Amino acid sequence: MTTIKGPAIFIAQFIGDVAPFNDLRAICQWAKGLGFKGMQLPTNDSRFIDLQKAAESKTYADEIKGIVNSYGLEITELSTHLQGQLVAVNPIYDQLFDGFAPEAYRNNPKARQEWAVQQLKYAAKASQNLGLNAHATFSGAFLWPMVYPWPQRPAGLVDTAFTELGKRWEPILNTFDECGVDVCYEIHPGEDLHDGISYEMFLDKVNHHKRACLLYDPSHFVLQCLDYLEYIDIYHERIKMFHVKDAEFNPTGRQGVYGGYQGWVDRAGRFRSLGDGQVDFKSIFSKMAQYDFKGWAVMEWECALKHPEDGAREGAIFIKDHIIRVTDKAFDDFSASGTDNNFNRKILGFD
Repeated sequence: MTTIKGPAIFIAQFIGDVAPFNDLRAICQWAKGLGFKGMQLPTNDSRFIDLQKAAESKTYADEIKGIVNSYGLEITELSTHLQGQLVAVNPIYDQLFDGFAPEAYRNNPKARQEWAVQQLKYAAKASQNLGLNAHATFSGAFLWPMVYPWPQRPAGLVDTAFTELGKRWEPILNTFDECGVDVCYEIHPGEDLHDGISYEMFLDKVNHHKRACLLYDPSHFVLQCLDYLEYIDIYHERIKMFHVKDAEFNPTGRQGVYGGYQGWVDRAGRFRSLGDGQVDFKSIFSKMAQYDFKGWAVMEWECALKHPEDGAREGAIFIKDHIIRVTDKAFDDFSASGTDNNFNRKILGFD
């Protein structure tokens, strides 16, 4: 078994225009001061990393890594959540998702998608240059507007969408494979890969590609009323990344999973800061240890109530307290009688 690395922090929700959240060195110093040991970097803001440059220049990648290391931190993974979303977009969302791409690619879905694919390929090489072995992203979605089958979905629609999704992702997965990096899809409402069944459908379309792996985030499963502990039992061999994020689901006589179009504060299901929600993290960390998870425990903060800086400070302590230092011996070793095959055979009546 392996002791999970951590605590680490995904800085995407903290980046802003005010210090210390507007500069790589400053945010590293802030994170280290809170007790974090690792940092997961988004790749859509060049103040923190120039993705293309990190892909094309090992020297630059080493410089970025050196800056983070100089504060006693490690880069855990890179993230292309926003770019991955643009690999597959239903036309109904074109204008809403245009903001995820540079202005030069807006109002041009084909050019936007080509840009996104190139970003993912840069991420593969940049991860390799940084010495990373896993990468976080979204799958994108063709089918999310049809998630509830009314009107009835036309026959073959789902298969057609997943066939195209696989067609777009397989070359990207091959690039990651060449770089020795796993693609970890965050299974997330709004994505075509939003639960175990949809992930399995995707795997079928990419020939069960060895790099098509998972980012485990239990908060999204609480909001779907999915068994997030059994999910680990089923998919642990594919889980290569872990977002530690809390959530709660409190249905009423007026609303349930779909939330009644309410804002996050007023939804039955909402994300919470670590320790304020309903996720059974003791059981999750136990299963991660049981299945020899070798990655990082990365805090992702999303909460409609608590201030992010309080969430980060408390989150570092929360993760540290939940990481299980795995044992190197069995608890009943004191009563062991040694190894003797002849003796074992005698006990069993074989001789």
